[in-house]
Amino acid sequence: MGAPAWVWLLTVIGIVGLLAFDYFFHVRKAHTPTLREAAIWSSIYVGIALVFGVGVLVFGGGAMGGEYFAGYVTEKALSVDNLFVFLIIIASFHVPRDDQQKVLLFGIAFSLVARTGFIFVGAALINTFAWVFYLFGLILLLTAGNMLKPDDDSGDKENFVVRLTRRLFHVSEHFDGDKLFTVENGKRILTPMLLVMVAIGGTDILFALDSIPAIFGLTQNVYLVFTATAFSLLGLRQLYFLLDGLLDRLIYLSYGLAAILAFIGVKLILHALHENNIPFVNDGEPVHVAEVSTGLSLSVILGVLVITIAASLFSKRGRAENAIANARRHAASYLDSEYTSDPAERERIHNALLAERDTIVSLGPKYTKIARQETPLMELLERALASHTAAVERGEATPSGPPKIVKDDDGGASNRSDP
Repeated sequence: MGAPAWVWLLTVIGIVGLLAFDYFFHVRKAHTPTLREAAIWSSIYVGIALVFGVGVLVFGGGAMGGEYFAGYVTEKALSVDNLFVFLIIIASFHVPRDDQQKVLLFGIAFSLVARTGFIFVGAALINTFAWVFYLFGLILLLTAGNMLKPDDDSGDKENFVVRLTRRLFHVSEHFDGDKLFTVENGKRILTPMLLVMVAIGGTDILFALDSIPAIFGLTQNVYLVFTATAFSLLGLRQLYFLLDGLLDRLIYLSYGLAAILAFIGVKLILHALHENNIPFVNDGEPVHVAEVSTGLSLSVILGVLVITIAASLFSKRGRAENAIANARRHAASYLDSEYTSDPAERERIHNALLAERDTIVSLGPKYTKIARQETPLMELLERALASHTAAVERGEATPSGPPKIVKDDDGGASNRSDP
C-alpha cells in the first residue's frame, strides 16, 4: 500500500479535516469569495501540498519525492482543465453566485471518494494483471487524441443521469438558496441545485478515467497516488474563483495536457513491454526497451505546462476569446435575477462587462469584428443595456451602461457606452 497503516490513518484524518474546515468556515454561509480570499486560500492549499512533498522527500527519499511531485503537478493541471467543464455546467444551470461554493465543494468531495475507489481498483488490477499497463497506456493515448478535437461549448451539458432525474422527479424551475429540496404547491420537490451536483458528480467519474491512469503512469505507489490526487483536488474551489475570468484565456492548455497524457501513455506502454507476460508479445518474455525516468517525466510535464500556459497568456487570440467569453457570461449573469440579489455584486458584474469591452476594443479591429459577428453575444449586450438603463432610471445603478460594440461609418470598429 506504499505506507504503514498509521500513516494512512493520519493522512485520511487530515484530508477529511481540511474538507470539514472548508465547509464550516467558508461554504456553510453562502457568499462570494473575494479575489484576496481566493488567492490566500489557494496559496495555503498549494503550500500544504508542497510541504507534504518535502516530507516525502525527507522520509521517503528522492525517488518517492520525485514521483509525488510529478503526480501532483499532473493531477493539478488536469484539475484546472476540469474547471472548464465545471464553469460550463454552473453557467448552464445559472447557479446563483453566492451558492457556487457549495456546488464546487460537493464536486471535490465526490471526486475524492470516486477517485479513491478507482485508485484501489487500479492498484488491484496492476498487481494482478501486468497487461493493465497496456490498457492504461491506450486509454491515455485515446484521451490525448480526444483533447485535440474541437470542444462543444453549446452549454447543453446535462448528462444521462440529470435527464433521467428530470423525467422521474418533479424539479423546480428556480433555486431556493442552497437548498436541495423545496416546497411548491404543498409538494416537496427537487431544486436545480441537486441537479447541478448530480451533473458535476457524473463528470467527475469521467475525469477519473484519464486522471487515474495518468498518475499510475508516474508511480505505482498507492499512497503517493492517493495523496497527490487528494492534494490536487483540495483548494480547487478557491482556484475556481481565483481563475474566474481567466480560464477561457488558457486556449492552448488542452494541447499541453494532450501532449502530457500522450507522453505518459507511451511511458506506460514502454513499462508494460518491460514487464511483459502476454504470450503473443515476444512469446511472453519481457521486451528490453528504454524506460522513462521520474526525473525526465517531471521535466517534460513542467516544461510542457510552462510553454502552453505562457503561449496562452501572451496570445492576442487568447485574450480576445477570453474577453468575448467573459462578456457573454457577465451579460447573462447581469440579466439573471436569480444569479445574485446583492447590488454590489451586480455592480461588480457590470464593471467587469465594461472591462471586457475595453479589452476587446484594445486588441484592434480584427478581434472587435469577431465580437460583432457573434449574434448571441450582441443580443445579450443589447438586453443588458436595456436592463441597466431601466435600473438607472429607478436610481438603482450608475449611468455608465453596459457596452455596445458598433461599426463606424467608414467600416472600422469602435465602441460606445450608452446611458
